[in-house]
Amino acid sequence: MSAQNTRVLPFGPEAVAEAARLIGEGQPVAVPTETVYGLAADATNGEAVARIYAAKGRPSFNPLIVHVRNLDQATEFTSFDEEACELATRYWPGPLTLIVPLKENIPIASLVTAGLATVAVRAPAHPAMQALLDAVGRPLAAPSANASGRISPTRADHVLASLGGRIPLIVDAGPTRHGIESTIVAATGGPLRLLRPGPIDLGLSVAAARVIEAPGQLESHYAPEKPLRLDARAAEPGEWLIGFDAVAGDVSLSPSGDLVEAAARLFALLHEADRQDRPAIAVAPIPEQGLGAAINDRLRRAAAPRGRG
Repeated sequence: MSAQNTRVLPFGPEAVAEAARLIGEGQPVAVPTETVYGLAADATNGEAVARIYAAKGRPSFNPLIVHVRNLDQATEFTSFDEEACELATRYWPGPLTLIVPLKENIPIASLVTAGLATVAVRAPAHPAMQALLDAVGRPLAAPSANASGRISPTRADHVLASLGGRIPLIVDAGPTRHGIESTIVAATGGPLRLLRPGPIDLGLSVAAARVIEAPGQLESHYAPEKPLRLDARAAEPGEWLIGFDAVAGDVSLSPSGDLVEAAARLFALLHEADRQDRPAIAVAPIPEQGLGAAINDRLRRAAAPRGRG
């Protein structure tokens, strides 16, 4: 991605207004939460979410945490059972992320959830993120504001050292309170499962990962039910072809070869391919550069033999 000027503004009305403007234009901005600084973008805009990954250089499309103002906003697009409601009522706003089922036909971008039927959601306590959520009026996807593989940032200068030149704005509100990422608990029916320990201790032991549900679980990913062939320049008999650039296909990740558009459409098109009446899926070649590396990483995992972890 091309270098850009990264501004650092102290937290206040000017910084919040500028951050909201940039998010409205589909850009990611760095903003503090009570845990670490997050890289926030409109969770309903797939291309905006793709720019989070582009800025971080993230090696694979993990589910992202969606930040909301409160439980009422969360239940506009998720289903909370009684136990999940009790946890949110007790610990929100605060550093507790809940994995809950998505409602059908909601506007959350599929890239946020990595194509899954659940979503990670929390209401942050930090006034900067709360002010931004109020100003934007939409849920915000926000992983930690650092390049992939780097230490999570707890100060604005950490973000600048890691993402300077990659994002347009950092909102500086000083050091974060907790300095470690939020506790993640799956509340999807049955016993609660601790997926990531954090500042809130619910007395649970970390559960073994069954499928990818939350940030940091790289081993198992959504994959279509049908066989998937990569680097296909034309469909073979019985294949539904997902095209890219000059390879048209039955549908295309991006006819213009735009990797941001391709990343934004990836999971939706894999799901669409699974619903077709043809027994196999093929995907056109994707260049191994920028977001293309992350797209190819996910496609290789999806195409791997069944029985992987």
